[in-house]
Amino acid sequence: MDIALIGYGKMGKTIEQIAVSRGHRIVQTIDIDNLADFVPEKMNGAQVAVEFTGPKTAFANVMKCMDMHLPVVCGSTGWYDRLPEAEARCRQENQSMIVSSNFSLGVNIFFKLNRYLARIMNRFPSYDVSIDETHHTQKLDAPSGTAITLAKAVIGELDRKTGWQLDRADTPDQIRVNAFRRDSVPGIHTVRYTSEIDDIVITHDAHSRAGLALGAVLAAEYIYDKHGVFSMDDVLQID
Repeated sequence: MDIALIGYGKMGKTIEQIAVSRGHRIVQTIDIDNLADFVPEKMNGAQVAVEFTGPKTAFANVMKCMDMHLPVVCGSTGWYDRLPEAEARCRQENQSMIVSSNFSLGVNIFFKLNRYLARIMNRFPSYDVSIDETHHTQKLDAPSGTAITLAKAVIGELDRKTGWQLDRADTPDQIRVNAFRRDSVPGIHTVRYTSEIDDIVITHDAHSRAGLALGAVLAAEYIYDKHGVFSMDDVLQID
């Protein structure tokens, strides 16, 4: 499979290593220094694009991929207010996309555990819930897309929670989501249920970017010959 990488920082380079190790070719890399190459005639026959840039550029990059009818896997977060627009265009034009707040296999298992635990905890109102996320200092959005996904899943299962707030919870129906930034931390996410007598805690601690990169490549392998809006549930088939 021939892959174009949109975003060629640390994440893009890790994706490149994983993709090549699985027998794929990187036929184009687009970064801030060569944006003029992000045009159809310079994509070198790419069959799928993998986009990891940032919240300010992701939507435009996804739209450019659709302009080229290039299936796109997007791991950028912080732009999801525009996601319904991108999904609507993808469906209308019978194109292909996967957008995920986290492509890691471990995190997607964690998502399932989080929802299951929240469903149980709905029966035990003596426990309050909070979420912590820690990332490297280069991460631009806060809280992380992964933390928001976790919070939304909890809200969907806990009748006593209706929303989330960053670094605070002004009312009991809000989930406090704490965001920390520390050097060289790939990503740590913790969901904590606290009562007067004990805590129940689940944590995912990424050791490197490799899990994210592998998941993104698996998503590219899944999507490149399909049409529609897909998710990592489709890719991983985790019940």
